[in-house]
Amino acid sequence: MSPLAFSIVASIVLTVVLNLVLWMFPGAGQRLGEAVTRLVERSDNQDGAETGRVRFYFPWKAMLIGSIALTIAINVLLLLFR
Repeated sequence: MSPLAFSIVASIVLTVVLNLVLWMFPGAGQRLGEAVTRLVERSDNQDGAETGRVRFYFPWKAMLIGSIALTIAINVLLLLFR
């Protein structure tokens, strides 16, 4: 298997595995989000400034597409400069 194919397959497999874990444990994503929110609030409170809540948006589809595109681009460049 070429490095390009391996990189693409690995990226897709890792994304599918992560989504399966979130599907198998429905509250895991929400609990993870709440844990991150608590960590951020804890660090904000150390500054002494009171701020409102910020809604966090995670564009996982765009990150998957970007990851695959960058993987292909890097591997093509590596093949061209060998």
